[in-house]
Amino acid sequence: MDILFIADPLESFKIHKDSTFAMMREAQRRGWRVWACDTPDLLWERGGVVQAVVRAITLTGDAQHWFAQTACTPRPLHDFGAVVMRKDPPFDSEFFYATHLLEQAEREGARVFNQPRALRDHPEKLAILEFPQFIGPTLVTRDADAVRRFHAEHRDIILKPLDGMGGMGIFRVRDDGMNLGSIIETLNQGGARSLMVQRFLPEISAGDKRVLVIGGKPVPYCLARIPQGNEVRGNLAAGGKGVAQPLSDADRAIAQALGPVLAERGLLLVGLDVIGDRLTEINVTSPTCFQEITDQTGFDVAAMFVDALEQALGAAPV
Repeated sequence: MDILFIADPLESFKIHKDSTFAMMREAQRRGWRVWACDTPDLLWERGGVVQAVVRAITLTGDAQHWFAQTACTPRPLHDFGAVVMRKDPPFDSEFFYATHLLEQAEREGARVFNQPRALRDHPEKLAILEFPQFIGPTLVTRDADAVRRFHAEHRDIILKPLDGMGGMGIFRVRDDGMNLGSIIETLNQGGARSLMVQRFLPEISAGDKRVLVIGGKPVPYCLARIPQGNEVRGNLAAGGKGVAQPLSDADRAIAQALGPVLAERGLLLVGLDVIGDRLTEINVTSPTCFQEITDQTGFDVAAMFVDALEQALGAAPV
């Protein structure tokens, strides 16, 4: 059976830590034929079906030349046993349009994971608003005065754009309010853009935990991304140190509460971000940390993912 990964260009992969690569490797090990494309490769024309120019690849085991391309051809998406959407953020207009093409492909018989409508319905910053019992004090607004009132109440706050990734555009403003006005102007662009403001959680010193939920069930280990030096961000892309650890009781409670709900909506893989016992984000586009958790604990996250994928399909590859 063929499996298509829609992802960033293969040449950009850092395979020692890339979760999509880990998925590909496990799928190939089980006998799946692996294909890849990027969102610009998607195409639909009246009278036809959604298709893409796709690359048939074989993983070589060579760290320098990690894949061999055996074919490059247009194919309908419904030809594949599974389509795994792994395009990295930002969730911009082109990502949005891609989800509509993928939803059309679903109507034509394609099996897409995570489901396109679910990707659209769960923007990664805003999805937490549905679960207020698990989050800390949070404000979403364009209004600069509302941000100032929030700061006056909570004194130590985090501000971030709604479309950022990897810690981009995150600011901390302490009790003295230093540069608050300038930061608001930078993020909301004179009231033109919404931003999120949250009370600073001092538990970040122990790490911003990535809790993976696969098929509605939590992976038993998370990756605590610990800020280094004077950095407030724990994101690995911002220099955070990743330390795998067993789920805490709070981590597990959040994952067990949200997991079945999100899985029922078509989200096979979710990455919950937790600081202390507070949920801060719900990542659905291309959650990562598979390899870091596996390397440090021995728990095979990619195997759990492909198990869940095969269960969702109702069959192993043939």
